[in-house]
Amino acid sequence: MFALPLTLDEERAAPKLNKPMDEAKFDAFYRLVAPSLWAYLNRLAGDAAVADDLLQKAFINLLRANPVFASDEHMRRYVFRIATNLAMDHFRETKRRPMFDAATAVAAVDHDLRHDVQRIFKELKPQERALLWLAHVEESSHHDIGEALGVQEKSVKVLLFRARKRLGDLLKRSGIGPEVLR
Repeated sequence: MFALPLTLDEERAAPKLNKPMDEAKFDAFYRLVAPSLWAYLNRLAGDAAVADDLLQKAFINLLRANPVFASDEHMRRYVFRIATNLAMDHFRETKRRPMFDAATAVAAVDHDLRHDVQRIFKELKPQERALLWLAHVEESSHHDIGEALGVQEKSVKVLLFRARKRLGDLLKRSGIGPEVLR
């Protein structure tokens, strides 16, 4: 469950909660969370350099906020929320740029299945990529996905169904059907 940092009243009322991070705690948290967060951002953005930038911005925003969390899992969910918002902002800013670059064109010519699937994944809308990644790689619940993407929990099921269907249609159109993926 994604949750916002505690309010000032909640912090005062709950003195047993973890204190704000010191350098050692941040380092341990970063080493634990950064690899999966980077993989998530890389799949969303389809670009390792953009994923690097978004990862750095997410952790900077976490440090600037300096909230108090009930647990490390709470903090993990919070940094995923920050990263998702940063990624969506990035997509809005770059919306007018062409979606495919030279590296993507080279990957399209390459008939290696992995590259073809990655190329097709990039054709999905950012929200569709986020839905599929959070549901199938991070194995997040519908509630957590709704929190991360800023949509209602009951909408997640429908959006996820549509994203799966669109991915399936793109795979079939590219000649990558279920028989190839087995």
